[in-house]
Amino acid sequence: MLQNIRDNSQGWIAKTIIGVIVALMALTGFDAIFQATTHSQDAAKVNGETISQNELSQAVDMQRRQLMQQLGKDFDPSLLNENMLREAALKGLIDRKLLLQGAEDAKFAFSEAALDQVILQTPEFQQDGKFSPERFDQVIRQMGYSRMQFRQMLAQEMLIGQLRAGLAGSGFVTDDQVNAFARLEKQTRDFASLTFKADPAAVKVTDEQIKAHYDEHAKEFMSPEQVVIDYIELKKSSFFDQVNVNEDELKALYEKEIANLSEQRHAAHILIEVNDKVNEAQAKAKIDEISQRLAKGEDFAALAKEFSQDPGSANNGGDLGFAGQGVYDPTFEEALYALNKDQVSAPVRTEYGFHLIKLLGVQAPEVPSFASLKDKLTRELKTQQVEQRFVEVTKQLEDSAFEASDLAQPAQELSLKVQTAPAFGREGGEGITANRAVIQAAFSPEVLEEGSNSSGIELDPETVVVLRVKEHLKPEQLALDVVSDSIRKHLAQEQATAALKTKADALIAGLRDGSIPLAATQEGQSWKVQEAVSRSQEGIDPVELQALFRMSKPEAKDKPVYSSVALNDGSLVVLRLNGVNEGSAATEEEKAAYRRFLASRAGQQDFAAYRKQLEAKADITRY
Repeated sequence: MLQNIRDNSQGWIAKTIIGVIVALMALTGFDAIFQATTHSQDAAKVNGETISQNELSQAVDMQRRQLMQQLGKDFDPSLLNENMLREAALKGLIDRKLLLQGAEDAKFAFSEAALDQVILQTPEFQQDGKFSPERFDQVIRQMGYSRMQFRQMLAQEMLIGQLRAGLAGSGFVTDDQVNAFARLEKQTRDFASLTFKADPAAVKVTDEQIKAHYDEHAKEFMSPEQVVIDYIELKKSSFFDQVNVNEDELKALYEKEIANLSEQRHAAHILIEVNDKVNEAQAKAKIDEISQRLAKGEDFAALAKEFSQDPGSANNGGDLGFAGQGVYDPTFEEALYALNKDQVSAPVRTEYGFHLIKLLGVQAPEVPSFASLKDKLTRELKTQQVEQRFVEVTKQLEDSAFEASDLAQPAQELSLKVQTAPAFGREGGEGITANRAVIQAAFSPEVLEEGSNSSGIELDPETVVVLRVKEHLKPEQLALDVVSDSIRKHLAQEQATAALKTKADALIAGLRDGSIPLAATQEGQSWKVQEAVSRSQEGIDPVELQALFRMSKPEAKDKPVYSSVALNDGSLVVLRLNGVNEGSAATEEEKAAYRRFLASRAGQQDFAAYRKQLEAKADITRY
């Protein structure tokens, strides 16, 4: 099976976009789990390989940030169960360790050259569309990696990605499975519904109920852990007024700029290839014959269309367009630049075969004046100096912050101001405290527990900060009067929904046994009848649709099936399924789409099964 996986993964290896995605994951939080550092405490061992307590703590922090991002303003850190978070994070770390071991056992490999290409093509490591070693070092230093550590982490992620892609690529489905899925997918249903709205305002929640809930769930009502940080901010833009350029430097750069401007030549050619079927002598004889016909006055473009074996230009009469020096084969280029306008060369031999080259035109470069480029050249020279100065001062800031016991000393040395940010928790705050790297640094053991200054943190390519925890606000039990309103709302909603469920259950029971006659209106409202509803029907709550398509098919038209479902807003819907309709036959295009979907799902199931198999065979110890 592993050989089959490896064979199927080859196409994935060629797709560097996967590598870019992995690198982006490393830049947006995934990296925090796997820093290559030494720790004395172990959280688990997987087949003899250690997962440290520090790795686990960082994984928990990452899960907390992900929840915050998903829930947005609805996120309430006081309701998080820390033990559940730690258990989920530890399971994720163990799964990753197992997959990495599985990839290595299966002999997957990712060459150094391929890894280099992923790094070179990652946008976060580029400036002006090109890889920047300085930018690369800044980013990985912000993440806490050396170059070797980052490459090791990225290579491991590549191995896991190969394993996942190989298993997914091995999935397949039969025609019967595709046809069965198509029948279900195109099936429609006729149903009717009653929607009962919850009315929490009508529920009376007593102070005793609030107190009882508070006492029972006391651990849920804790103030979030927060920190207040001091920080120094270094801005690249502040250095532009500190650097100067002189006239000689500008003129030197101008000369370099215009030296790159070259004459453009408009060429056309006729190519006769030398290959396995046509030898040197045959190709030479053919090109000589065409040359003779040109000498007799025949049209170059017409002969190129008839005889040229260059598929890219033959249909255009051999036209290659304008190009400067350094584009063509040196022998071809030498012959081209020896021609006058409308002149045709003698046969020219290159590695491709024999050419006849015609010069169609010459385009002289437009040389801009020094005055017109002066502002642009000034910006370029200043930018280079500022970039260098920014890197130097960033290093100076980091060194000073590392040696200092507070931020006052580095601030004084660099004439910067110590600023204070408002308190924030692990979910982040606003402004600088919304930055993931700032949050990670502020809650790191070195900064939070040991009281150290952070290393330099790059907020963006123009800004670096160093921070220090000024105050650590630990979680505290919230007083009952602080949370009583939220508890009251929660209990009122809960009781209102429960009352609706009791009411709906009684109605459904009566409709099923006939004690409540089926009528156009029930409980004061009319049934909403809908026919031929599909699984992706718009205008119907997805929760309601899922419940509808889980209901069993009615035995007869006069024997509808009943069910109920609670919606996310607390309301409750009573469903009456009247009939199930078979859909039209799937087209070949639809079947192809279904096959791809089912194969992908099968591959994902195979991957999940493989993970369980690794876990079942592994020697795992949790501490």
